[in-house]
Amino acid sequence: MLQVVRQIRGPSLWANLHLLFWLSLTPFVTDWMGENNFATWPVALYGVVLICAACVYTILQLSLIKHEGGQSTLALALGNDIKGKVSILLYALAIPIAFVRPWMSCALYVTVAIIWLIPDRRIERILAKDERS
Repeated sequence: MLQVVRQIRGPSLWANLHLLFWLSLTPFVTDWMGENNFATWPVALYGVVLICAACVYTILQLSLIKHEGGQSTLALALGNDIKGKVSILLYALAIPIAFVRPWMSCALYVTVAIIWLIPDRRIERILAKDERS
């Protein structure tokens, strides 16, 4: 079966490239943090990279939803995107905490990772519903 690929607009492509940029910095700040035994500045900068990636991911989602429409499968599956908002909030808390207790910031980063490891059934549920229709 031949599938037609919808044309993706420029803003979505730029948001994707922006996200890839921030994700490409992750190995460097992770290494810096490890080399310096989780010192204040490396831990804080790690949080900055993570929060920037999270914010750009949200921008990418909004751009794709704007392109597809408010009633698209993606828009319905994401809903309020509580995980995304909580992640940004925890990153925003972790950055200033790094200057007081770097280990607490690392605990918040791990918490966000655990939040995302828990399977999110929203997209699967919406796709299964579309297949039955």
